[in-house]
Amino acid sequence: MKRKKQLYKILAAFVFFAAAYLFSSVGIWRPLLFFASFLTAGLPVIRKAVRNIGHGQVFDENFLMSIATVGAFALGEYSEGAAVMLFYQVGELFQSYAVDKSRRSIAALMDIRPDYATIDRDGKLEKVSPEEVVPGDIIIVRAGEKIPLDGIVTDGNALLDTAALTGEPVPREVAPGDEVVSGCININGRLSIRVTKSFGESTVARILDLVENASSKKANMENFITKFARYYTPAVVLAAAAIAVLPPLLAEGAAFQEWIYRALTFLVVSCPCALVISIPLGFFGGIGAASRNGILVKGGNYLEALASAEIVVFDKTGTLTKGRFDVAEVHPEHIDEKKLLELAAYAGSSSGHPVSLSIRKAFARPIEQKRVSGVTELPGYGVRAIVDGSEIYLGNARLMAEQGIVFEPAAKPGTIVYLAENGVYQGYIRICDEIRADAADAISRLKEGGIKQTVMLTGDNRNTGAEVAQALKLDGFFAELLPEQKVAKMEELLKEKTLSGKLVFAGDGINDAPVLALSDIGIAMGGIGSDAAVEAADIVIMTDEPSKIAQAIRISKTTLCIVKENIIFALGVKFLVLGLGVAGIATMWDAVFADVGVSVLAILNSVRALKAK
Repeated sequence: MKRKKQLYKILAAFVFFAAAYLFSSVGIWRPLLFFASFLTAGLPVIRKAVRNIGHGQVFDENFLMSIATVGAFALGEYSEGAAVMLFYQVGELFQSYAVDKSRRSIAALMDIRPDYATIDRDGKLEKVSPEEVVPGDIIIVRAGEKIPLDGIVTDGNALLDTAALTGEPVPREVAPGDEVVSGCININGRLSIRVTKSFGESTVARILDLVENASSKKANMENFITKFARYYTPAVVLAAAAIAVLPPLLAEGAAFQEWIYRALTFLVVSCPCALVISIPLGFFGGIGAASRNGILVKGGNYLEALASAEIVVFDKTGTLTKGRFDVAEVHPEHIDEKKLLELAAYAGSSSGHPVSLSIRKAFARPIEQKRVSGVTELPGYGVRAIVDGSEIYLGNARLMAEQGIVFEPAAKPGTIVYLAENGVYQGYIRICDEIRADAADAISRLKEGGIKQTVMLTGDNRNTGAEVAQALKLDGFFAELLPEQKVAKMEELLKEKTLSGKLVFAGDGINDAPVLALSDIGIAMGGIGSDAAVEAADIVIMTDEPSKIAQAIRISKTTLCIVKENIIFALGVKFLVLGLGVAGIATMWDAVFADVGVSVLAILNSVRALKAK
């Protein structure tokens, strides 16, 4: 409605403007019609300028336009004064349309906010606001509806459309016991879901908050333009005043009217709209394009920095590999396989580590917690526990060596977990993790995109690290690292990049927080619903695909290219016409193109960032 009103005003102003030319020979009518055109188009601008002056904000585009056009009328240049304001409003209309289109595109991409939740209360279904639902409530999601809150399926089978979160078209199948997150759409079936998080803590709320606040973290280029405009606008007003006054006072034969006209032309050209609007809009579009592809960027500053990436460092488990471990071999020494697997399952029963989970999965029997006590997590080593009164150490080779346990290291690929009972080595369990399907392609694309070095850091054994690094053609790897050793290696790698280059670390966002914080840009392989990932990193890959990192870098470079095009184009045209205006060659009609035309073209160019691929 606001844009329609603006359009009607422009049309009315244009009618007055055209009528002024028809009555060109009828005395007072011509200036009156031009003045009517000027007021119809320009009154909102003048009103804004006066209001802003009252708030202490003097030097803005409204002030520049008001001074220039009122001055043109004072000099008797009625047609040019009216034309400047009329075409300025046409430019504002285009700008409003472009910004709105950009916002609507992102809103459509992130249209995941649920309107309601259907809650089961004593067998009766009731529609309520998602904010009213509390953890533990059972909600019902029918075919075609959005899942409003995170939870666990208690009944029903269905296919879920996760495209709004991940950008992936392939549906995900869920059954009782599976975790589901808000924002997905139930394609078929009827699901009963036990809610595990309130709406404010749900995946959809976190993602919406992340995207909505991304614009608050400005890129360096945005900050520069904001500062530039702050000093540039007062400077051009003073320059225009000097152009209007000094030549007539200092040069013989210079007329005040001619130089005031040149100064007014100078003011129209100097309006910084093209830069102030198009550059933030370019970054906003880039963030939107990334969101559409399942890449959540927390601010324009991170998108800008990504274009300068030189070194990409990867965690192994859960990043380059799936993090889904399976027991490949049980190798006992003094006890049988079943007993070794049982002791390992009980010792690691309190751990959420993927290795412990895979051992419990292979054991495939319920854990009797009363048999386990004195559990101690040993970060970077393993775990100590008392099982049936026996002291069990379960972990890597470093743990065995530290405890002085005599054992034979296994030189095999995969993760090797050793077990000792009461100080006696009892054997090992070999666990294998599958490399992600797109990991090799991710490394290849990064190198094609100009990344100088790809490195893997892992706490796993050297054999496994070498196998993964060789399969993916990484430039280097460091294995058997404790958390503090990972930080030390990162500090070494940071010294290898150039002064303007950036180091990117990609991890699972849960146990890599120190390294994520140390890197220039932290990327979390977040997966759907990983709270820790969304919190820890600067960029979150919602699909767990390493190849998305190369895609994010491409989007970053495209966005930066568009922003630079706008800066060069806008400043180039403006400075050219400013010079011509001072020389008396450019008229106010040329000034209209240099301001309004450049703004429209720069804004339309910025919208291209939304389509970045």
